[in-house]
Amino acid sequence: MRETEQVDSLSAIAEAEAQRARARAKPAVATVRVSPGPYLALAGVVTFCSALLLRADHDAWALILIASAWLLIPLFAFFDRIAFDGSSLRRQGPITSVLRLFRIYPNHLDVADFETVETSAVRTLRRGGSVRYRYRTEINGKGKQFVIASGGRNYRRVVRELFPLIHEDKLDNRSRDLRDYLNEPGSLNRKTKLSQLAPEHVLDLAKSDFRVGGKGTDRPDTLLNEVSAEDVERAHLLRRLGNELRVSGRLREAGEAFRRALNVTPRRAWLIYDFARLLRSQASAHSDARLLSRARAALRLACTRAGNDLVLLPLIGECLLECGDARQARLVLEKTVDIDRDNYKARLCLADLALREGKLAHVIHHYHEAARVSSEQALARYARREADYYIRLNNDEEYLATELRRINWLQTITRVRRLAARVTSAAILVALAGAYVDITMASVGWSIACSSLIAWILTLVGTRMLFERSKPRSIA
Repeated sequence: MRETEQVDSLSAIAEAEAQRARARAKPAVATVRVSPGPYLALAGVVTFCSALLLRADHDAWALILIASAWLLIPLFAFFDRIAFDGSSLRRQGPITSVLRLFRIYPNHLDVADFETVETSAVRTLRRGGSVRYRYRTEINGKGKQFVIASGGRNYRRVVRELFPLIHEDKLDNRSRDLRDYLNEPGSLNRKTKLSQLAPEHVLDLAKSDFRVGGKGTDRPDTLLNEVSAEDVERAHLLRRLGNELRVSGRLREAGEAFRRALNVTPRRAWLIYDFARLLRSQASAHSDARLLSRARAALRLACTRAGNDLVLLPLIGECLLECGDARQARLVLEKTVDIDRDNYKARLCLADLALREGKLAHVIHHYHEAARVSSEQALARYARREADYYIRLNNDEEYLATELRRINWLQTITRVRRLAARVTSAAILVALAGAYVDITMASVGWSIACSSLIAWILTLVGTRMLFERSKPRSIA
């Protein structure tokens, strides 16, 4: 009888595992290739090794390595993808399948288990009033991490399919912008033509000194109320178009769309907030401190117009932190908490502010409050984990010293890695040029390049090892 029960229980476990495997094998709704950066770095290292072998007259091995570097590695990079099946993310590809057997890569991560979604933007090209953005989105949860990088239609499809399913409090400002305003270039061009915006070359010659709060906002409320419903709807469409243009990097055209919308509805808090985001993007693209100051002023005005909007106020506080105005950000976030003590996003931003000021007790308090007020299990788990970490830092001086030492080592190794990469590139150029000038110069160049490349690889490994937080020692 007992053996029959054991067989039945094992059968039930096997069936449950088979069901989970079938759930994980659902067809992908959208896929995107992983960032090719690591593969390009590996191809560069292999190419350098093949050059050394060629210099040492090992032509056959050099040919094998160079073929592997520029035939096999790009092929592996092409098939290495992150897939979204409607409920979870998973990484798939030939190398990933092999490494997953050794638990090197995460298997999958459900949308409900996402803890943070953070997007960073890098300017790759600037032309006139437009810039080309490359977005990098990092998704964390349950100790797993997925990174997706923009680069075409597949990324936009993943954003459209995945981001609307993620809880609002898990998204940062840029991720929220991508969710709401990322659009196909063709559709955006059609919208721009229908809105009859001036061509980009005309806007480049026009002055961009439009200010929020000028004469247009001094009209009495009776006149503002006389704006027709059609004009209000047009202002709403212009605001959306301006945000879509901003996300795509067409900043000058976005400014024109916002200018027209603000001429119709100059007191709308959300419109002023979006215009402030545009000013911040322009300030970053042109390294203009004056535009950054105007962005801060627009955010303060948006806070005044927002009243008790508990959705907008935390976003304003987060954007003020991005602009470097910590004092005003604190005022906005404290106002939000005074209105609603259960605002998770405001609590997290206040914890970030307290951490910048070195107030660990305040950090712990805000994370504990965030864990208490969150209805999402993943968000509460994240806040509790952060609170426990800072409690250990606050109560254990030895652990605090260990973490400070780890962070100092991490910063030092990062600087050394960047220096080693630059020295390697310079030494390779010296070695190649020295072959036509002096053989001794070429030998010195190759020697320096080898040493700096080895240092770069070691520091890369060290960075990965030091990136994880130290584990506290158990008390016997």
